[in-house]
Amino acid sequence: MVNVKAAATAKQADIPNAAEALAALAYDDMRRVDALILERLDSHVDLIPELARYLIEAGGKRVRPMITVAAANMIGHSDIAPLKLAAAVEFIHTATLLHDDVVDESGMRRGKVAANLVWGNASSVLVGDFLFARSFSLMVEAGSMRALGVLSAAASTIAEGEVRQLSSVKDIGVSVDTYMQIIDAKTAALFAAAAQVSGIVAGRSADEEAALETYGRELGLAFQLVDDALDYGGASAKLGKSTGDDFREGKVTLPVALAIAASSGKETDFWTRVIAGGEQVDGDFDQAVRLIKAHGALDATVNQARAHARRAREALAVFPANKWRNALEDLADFVVERAY
Repeated sequence: MVNVKAAATAKQADIPNAAEALAALAYDDMRRVDALILERLDSHVDLIPELARYLIEAGGKRVRPMITVAAANMIGHSDIAPLKLAAAVEFIHTATLLHDDVVDESGMRRGKVAANLVWGNASSVLVGDFLFARSFSLMVEAGSMRALGVLSAAASTIAEGEVRQLSSVKDIGVSVDTYMQIIDAKTAALFAAAAQVSGIVAGRSADEEAALETYGRELGLAFQLVDDALDYGGASAKLGKSTGDDFREGKVTLPVALAIAASSGKETDFWTRVIAGGEQVDGDFDQAVRLIKAHGALDATVNQARAHARRAREALAVFPANKWRNALEDLADFVVERAY
Protein backbone atom coordinates (compact mmCIF):
# COMPACT_ATOMS: atom_id res chain seq x y z
CA MET A 1 0.00 0.00 0.00
CA VAL A 2 1.14 3.54 -0.66
CA ASN A 3 3.15 5.26 2.07
CA VAL A 4 1.43 8.62 2.17
CA LYS A 5 3.37 9.67 5.28
CA ALA A 6 5.98 11.08 2.91
CA ALA A 7 3.53 13.88 2.13
CA ALA A 8 4.27 17.28 3.65
CA THR A 9 2.72 17.82 7.07
CA ALA A 10 0.16 20.50 7.70
CA LYS A 11 1.14 23.82 9.29
CA GLN A 12 -1.19 23.62 12.24
CA ALA A 13 -1.20 20.58 14.52
CA ASP A 14 -5.00 20.41 14.49
CA ILE A 15 -5.21 20.08 10.68
CA PRO A 16 -5.16 16.36 9.86
CA ASN A 17 -3.05 14.93 7.06
CA ALA A 18 -6.03 14.38 4.81
CA ALA A 19 -4.01 12.47 2.21
CA GLU A 20 -3.11 9.95 4.91
CA ALA A 21 -6.69 9.85 6.18
CA LEU A 22 -8.04 9.25 2.67
CA ALA A 23 -5.46 6.52 2.08
CA ALA A 24 -6.57 4.79 5.28
CA LEU A 25 -10.22 5.01 4.25
CA ALA A 26 -9.45 3.67 0.77
CA TYR A 27 -6.93 1.10 2.00
CA ASP A 28 -8.69 -2.05 0.78
CA ASP A 29 -9.55 -0.62 -2.64
CA MET A 30 -6.06 0.82 -3.11
CA ARG A 31 -4.54 -2.58 -2.32
CA ARG A 32 -6.58 -3.94 -5.23
CA VAL A 33 -5.45 -1.05 -7.41
CA ASP A 34 -1.82 -1.70 -6.45
CA ALA A 35 -2.26 -5.38 -7.29
CA LEU A 36 -3.59 -4.41 -10.72
CA ILE A 37 -0.65 -2.07 -11.24
CA LEU A 38 1.91 -4.74 -10.36
CA GLU A 39 0.12 -7.32 -12.48
CA ARG A 40 0.09 -5.07 -15.54
CA LEU A 41 3.76 -4.16 -15.12
CA ASP A 42 4.63 -7.74 -15.99
CA SER A 43 6.66 -8.14 -19.17
CA HIS A 44 9.11 -10.65 -20.58
CA VAL A 45 11.45 -7.70 -21.13
CA ASP A 46 13.01 -7.46 -17.67
CA LEU A 47 13.96 -3.80 -17.92
CA ILE A 48 10.31 -2.69 -18.22
CA PRO A 49 9.00 -3.85 -14.82
CA GLU A 50 12.37 -3.07 -13.21
CA LEU A 51 12.38 0.57 -14.30
CA ALA A 52 8.65 1.12 -13.80
CA ARG A 53 8.68 -0.39 -10.31
CA TYR A 54 11.64 1.82 -9.41
CA LEU A 55 9.42 4.87 -9.81
CA ILE A 56 6.04 3.45 -8.77
CA GLU A 57 7.35 1.76 -5.61
CA ALA A 58 9.31 4.88 -4.63
CA GLY A 59 6.12 6.12 -3.04
CA GLY A 60 4.21 9.24 -3.88
CA LYS A 61 0.81 10.07 -2.50
CA ARG A 62 -1.16 8.38 -5.31
CA VAL A 63 -3.64 11.22 -5.02
CA ARG A 64 -5.03 10.82 -8.54
CA PRO A 65 -6.06 7.13 -8.34
CA MET A 66 -7.31 7.67 -4.79
CA ILE A 67 -9.62 10.36 -6.13
CA THR A 68 -11.07 7.85 -8.61
CA VAL A 69 -11.60 5.28 -5.86
CA ALA A 70 -13.00 7.79 -3.35
CA ALA A 71 -15.38 9.34 -5.88
CA ALA A 72 -16.73 5.90 -6.77
CA ASN A 73 -17.31 5.07 -3.10
CA MET A 74 -18.88 8.47 -2.43
CA ILE A 75 -21.55 7.79 -5.02
CA GLY A 76 -21.97 4.16 -3.99
CA HIS A 77 -20.35 2.41 -6.96
CA SER A 78 -18.26 -0.60 -5.92
CA ASP A 79 -17.71 -2.33 -9.28
CA ILE A 80 -14.25 -3.36 -10.55
CA ALA A 81 -14.39 -0.69 -13.27
CA PRO A 82 -13.30 2.26 -11.05
CA LEU A 83 -10.37 0.22 -9.78
CA LYS A 84 -9.16 -0.48 -13.31
CA LEU A 85 -9.60 3.17 -14.19
CA ALA A 86 -7.68 4.17 -11.07
CA ALA A 87 -4.79 1.94 -12.15
CA ALA A 88 -4.98 3.48 -15.63
CA VAL A 89 -4.80 6.95 -14.10
CA GLU A 90 -1.66 6.01 -12.16
CA PHE A 91 -0.06 4.57 -15.30
CA ILE A 92 -0.76 7.77 -17.22
CA HIS A 93 0.70 9.85 -14.41
CA THR A 94 3.80 7.67 -14.06
CA ALA A 95 4.38 7.71 -17.82
CA THR A 96 4.27 11.49 -17.85
CA LEU A 97 6.75 11.62 -14.94
CA LEU A 98 9.20 9.41 -16.83
CA HIS A 99 8.92 11.60 -19.91
CA ASP A 100 9.06 14.85 -17.91
CA ASP A 101 12.29 13.87 -16.19
CA VAL A 102 13.93 13.35 -19.57
CA VAL A 103 12.67 16.69 -20.89
CA ASP A 104 13.48 18.61 -17.70
CA GLU A 105 16.76 16.78 -17.03
CA SER A 106 15.62 16.38 -13.44
CA GLY A 107 17.98 14.88 -10.88
CA MET A 108 15.42 13.67 -8.35
CA ARG A 109 11.96 12.15 -8.42
CA ARG A 110 10.04 11.10 -5.30
CA GLY A 111 13.21 11.40 -3.23
CA LYS A 112 15.25 9.08 -5.49
CA VAL A 113 17.61 9.61 -8.39
CA ALA A 114 15.48 10.11 -11.52
CA ALA A 115 15.02 6.90 -13.52
CA ASN A 116 16.55 8.36 -16.68
CA LEU A 117 19.81 8.97 -14.79
CA VAL A 118 19.90 5.29 -13.80
CA TRP A 119 18.78 3.62 -17.03
CA GLY A 120 19.18 6.39 -19.60
CA ASN A 121 16.79 8.65 -21.48
CA ALA A 122 15.86 6.15 -24.19
CA SER A 123 14.79 3.48 -21.70
CA SER A 124 12.75 5.96 -19.67
CA VAL A 125 10.88 7.23 -22.73
CA LEU A 126 10.13 3.74 -24.02
CA VAL A 127 8.98 2.42 -20.64
CA GLY A 128 6.76 5.50 -20.38
CA ASP A 129 5.26 4.50 -23.72
CA PHE A 130 4.70 0.98 -22.37
CA LEU A 131 2.80 2.41 -19.39
CA PHE A 132 0.62 4.52 -21.67
CA ALA A 133 -0.24 1.35 -23.63
CA ARG A 134 -1.07 -0.53 -20.45
CA SER A 135 -3.30 2.32 -19.31
CA PHE A 136 -5.36 2.10 -22.49
CA SER A 137 -5.77 -1.66 -22.04
CA LEU A 138 -7.19 -1.06 -18.56
CA MET A 139 -9.53 1.64 -19.88
CA VAL A 140 -10.92 -0.78 -22.46
CA GLU A 141 -11.42 -3.46 -19.80
CA ALA A 142 -13.42 -0.99 -17.71
CA GLY A 143 -16.11 -1.31 -20.39
CA SER A 144 -16.99 2.34 -20.93
CA MET A 145 -16.23 4.09 -24.19
CA ARG A 146 -17.00 7.46 -22.58
CA ALA A 147 -14.52 6.84 -19.78
CA LEU A 148 -11.98 5.78 -22.38
CA GLY A 149 -12.67 8.98 -24.28
CA VAL A 150 -12.26 11.18 -21.20
CA LEU A 151 -8.98 9.63 -20.08
CA SER A 152 -7.49 9.47 -23.57
CA ALA A 153 -8.41 13.13 -24.09
CA ALA A 154 -6.72 13.94 -20.78
CA ALA A 155 -3.56 12.14 -21.90
CA SER A 156 -3.36 14.21 -25.07
CA THR A 157 -4.16 17.41 -23.17
CA ILE A 158 -1.31 16.70 -20.75
CA ALA A 159 1.09 16.36 -23.68
CA GLU A 160 -0.17 19.63 -25.14
CA GLY A 161 0.33 21.37 -21.81
CA GLU A 162 3.86 20.04 -21.47
CA VAL A 163 4.76 21.14 -24.99
CA ARG A 164 3.28 24.56 -24.35
CA GLN A 165 5.28 24.88 -21.14
CA LEU A 166 8.43 23.77 -22.96
CA SER A 167 7.90 26.48 -25.55
CA SER A 168 7.50 29.07 -22.76
CA VAL A 169 10.74 28.21 -20.95
CA LYS A 170 12.93 31.32 -20.53
CA ASP A 171 10.08 33.54 -21.71
CA ILE A 172 9.67 36.26 -19.09
CA GLY A 173 6.70 37.58 -21.03
CA VAL A 174 4.51 34.62 -20.07
CA SER A 175 1.31 36.05 -18.61
CA VAL A 176 -0.58 34.76 -15.60
CA ASP A 177 -3.46 33.74 -17.87
CA THR A 178 -1.13 31.78 -20.13
CA TYR A 179 0.46 29.99 -17.21
CA MET A 180 -2.91 29.07 -15.76
CA GLN A 181 -3.85 27.56 -19.13
CA ILE A 182 -0.62 25.56 -19.09
CA ILE A 183 -1.20 24.05 -15.65
CA ASP A 184 -4.85 23.44 -16.42
CA ALA A 185 -3.63 21.20 -19.24
CA LYS A 186 -0.54 19.58 -17.79
CA THR A 187 -1.82 18.95 -14.26
CA ALA A 188 -5.51 19.67 -13.72
CA ALA A 189 -6.74 17.69 -16.74
CA LEU A 190 -5.76 14.33 -15.21
CA PHE A 191 -7.20 15.24 -11.80
CA ALA A 192 -10.45 16.19 -13.53
CA ALA A 193 -10.60 12.98 -15.56
CA ALA A 194 -9.70 10.85 -12.51
CA ALA A 195 -12.79 12.12 -10.70
CA GLN A 196 -15.15 12.29 -13.67
CA VAL A 197 -14.69 8.69 -14.85
CA SER A 198 -16.14 7.32 -11.62
CA GLY A 199 -19.34 9.21 -12.32
CA ILE A 200 -19.35 7.94 -15.90
CA VAL A 201 -19.07 4.23 -15.07
CA ALA A 202 -21.64 4.66 -12.28
CA GLY A 203 -24.12 6.14 -14.75
CA ARG A 204 -24.68 9.29 -12.70
CA SER A 205 -26.48 12.38 -13.99
CA ALA A 206 -24.79 14.98 -16.15
CA ASP A 207 -24.84 17.44 -13.24
CA GLU A 208 -23.13 15.02 -10.87
CA GLU A 209 -20.60 14.02 -13.50
CA ALA A 210 -19.84 17.70 -14.11
CA ALA A 211 -19.48 18.26 -10.36
CA LEU A 212 -16.88 15.50 -10.14
CA GLU A 213 -15.00 16.95 -13.09
CA THR A 214 -15.03 20.38 -11.47
CA TYR A 215 -13.81 18.97 -8.16
CA GLY A 216 -10.88 17.25 -9.84
CA ARG A 217 -9.93 20.21 -12.02
CA GLU A 218 -10.04 22.75 -9.19
CA LEU A 219 -8.11 20.40 -6.92
CA GLY A 220 -5.49 19.88 -9.63
CA LEU A 221 -5.03 23.62 -10.09
CA ALA A 222 -4.62 24.08 -6.34
CA PHE A 223 -2.15 21.19 -6.23
CA GLN A 224 0.07 22.63 -8.98
CA LEU A 225 0.00 26.16 -7.61
CA VAL A 226 1.16 24.88 -4.23
CA ASP A 227 3.96 22.98 -5.94
CA ASP A 228 4.93 26.25 -7.64
CA ALA A 229 5.06 27.98 -4.27
CA LEU A 230 6.99 25.13 -2.63
CA ASP A 231 9.76 25.38 -5.21
CA TYR A 232 10.52 28.84 -3.84
CA GLY A 233 9.34 28.34 -0.28
CA GLY A 234 12.09 26.14 1.12
CA ALA A 235 9.83 23.17 1.92
CA SER A 236 10.12 21.22 -1.33
CA ALA A 237 12.55 18.68 0.15
CA LYS A 238 9.53 17.17 1.93
CA LEU A 239 8.14 16.25 -1.46
CA GLY A 240 11.34 14.67 -2.76
CA LYS A 241 11.85 17.57 -5.13
CA SER A 242 14.92 19.79 -5.14
CA THR A 243 14.10 23.37 -4.22
CA GLY A 244 14.78 25.70 -7.13
CA ASP A 245 14.29 23.17 -9.93
CA ASP A 246 11.85 25.45 -11.75
CA PHE A 247 14.24 28.39 -11.40
CA ARG A 248 17.22 26.49 -12.78
CA GLU A 249 15.15 25.20 -15.69
CA GLY A 250 14.03 28.72 -16.59
CA LYS A 251 10.34 27.98 -15.98
CA VAL A 252 8.11 30.98 -15.42
CA THR A 253 5.70 29.63 -12.81
CA LEU A 254 3.11 31.80 -11.09
CA PRO A 255 5.37 33.15 -8.30
CA VAL A 256 7.91 34.27 -10.90
CA ALA A 257 5.29 35.68 -13.28
CA LEU A 258 3.81 37.76 -10.46
CA ALA A 259 7.22 38.96 -9.30
CA ILE A 260 8.25 39.91 -12.83
CA ALA A 261 5.01 41.83 -13.35
CA ALA A 262 5.72 43.84 -10.20
CA SER A 263 9.38 44.47 -11.06
CA SER A 264 11.16 47.37 -12.70
CA GLY A 265 14.71 48.61 -13.25
CA LYS A 266 17.39 46.37 -11.77
CA GLU A 267 14.85 43.74 -10.75
CA THR A 268 13.67 43.38 -14.35
CA ASP A 269 17.30 43.19 -15.45
CA PHE A 270 17.83 40.39 -12.93
CA TRP A 271 14.93 38.31 -14.23
CA THR A 272 16.03 38.94 -17.81
CA ARG A 273 19.52 37.63 -17.04
CA VAL A 274 18.63 34.58 -14.95
CA ILE A 275 15.47 33.41 -16.77
CA ALA A 276 15.55 34.75 -20.34
CA GLY A 277 19.35 34.64 -20.60
CA GLY A 278 19.84 31.53 -18.51
CA GLU A 279 22.87 33.14 -16.89
CA GLN A 280 22.75 31.99 -13.28
CA VAL A 281 25.48 32.21 -10.67
CA ASP A 282 25.72 31.32 -6.99
CA GLY A 283 23.29 33.38 -4.96
CA ASP A 284 20.85 34.02 -7.80
CA PHE A 285 18.26 31.57 -6.49
CA ASP A 286 18.35 33.18 -3.05
CA GLN A 287 17.90 36.58 -4.70
CA ALA A 288 14.95 35.24 -6.70
CA VAL A 289 13.32 34.02 -3.48
CA ARG A 290 13.87 37.41 -1.85
CA LEU A 291 12.25 39.24 -4.76
CA ILE A 292 9.33 36.83 -4.94
CA LYS A 293 8.66 37.21 -1.22
CA ALA A 294 9.17 40.98 -1.31
CA HIS A 295 6.40 41.36 -3.89
CA GLY A 296 4.06 38.99 -2.02
CA ALA A 297 4.12 36.55 -4.94
CA LEU A 298 4.30 33.44 -2.75
CA ASP A 299 1.35 34.53 -0.64
CA ALA A 300 -0.60 35.45 -3.77
CA THR A 301 0.12 32.02 -5.29
CA VAL A 302 -1.03 30.18 -2.16
CA ASN A 303 -4.11 32.40 -1.89
CA GLN A 304 -5.02 31.53 -5.47
CA ALA A 305 -4.51 27.86 -4.67
CA ARG A 306 -6.80 28.28 -1.66
CA ALA A 307 -9.53 29.76 -3.88
CA HIS A 308 -9.35 26.77 -6.22
CA ALA A 309 -9.46 24.37 -3.27
CA ARG A 310 -12.57 26.14 -1.98
CA ARG A 311 -14.26 25.72 -5.38
CA ALA A 312 -13.32 22.04 -5.32
CA ARG A 313 -15.06 21.61 -1.96
CA GLU A 314 -18.11 23.52 -3.15
CA ALA A 315 -18.47 21.28 -6.20
CA LEU A 316 -19.15 18.27 -3.95
CA ALA A 317 -22.20 19.90 -2.37
CA VAL A 318 -24.48 18.17 -4.88
CA PHE A 319 -23.70 14.80 -3.26
CA PRO A 320 -25.16 13.54 0.03
CA ALA A 321 -22.81 13.94 2.97
CA ASN A 322 -20.90 10.79 3.86
CA LYS A 323 -17.40 9.85 5.03
CA TRP A 324 -16.06 9.74 1.47
CA ARG A 325 -17.31 13.21 0.61
CA ASN A 326 -15.85 14.49 3.87
CA ALA A 327 -12.49 12.92 3.02
CA LEU A 328 -12.45 14.48 -0.45
CA GLU A 329 -13.35 17.87 1.02
CA ASP A 330 -10.58 17.57 3.61
CA LEU A 331 -8.14 16.62 0.85
CA ALA A 332 -8.79 19.95 -0.85
CA ASP A 333 -7.82 21.76 2.37
CA PHE A 334 -4.72 19.64 2.85
CA VAL A 335 -3.46 20.29 -0.66
CA VAL A 336 -3.13 23.96 0.29
CA GLU A 337 -1.94 23.52 3.88
CA ARG A 338 1.09 21.48 2.77
CA ALA A 339 2.50 24.76 1.45
CA TYR A 340 3.35 25.79 5.01
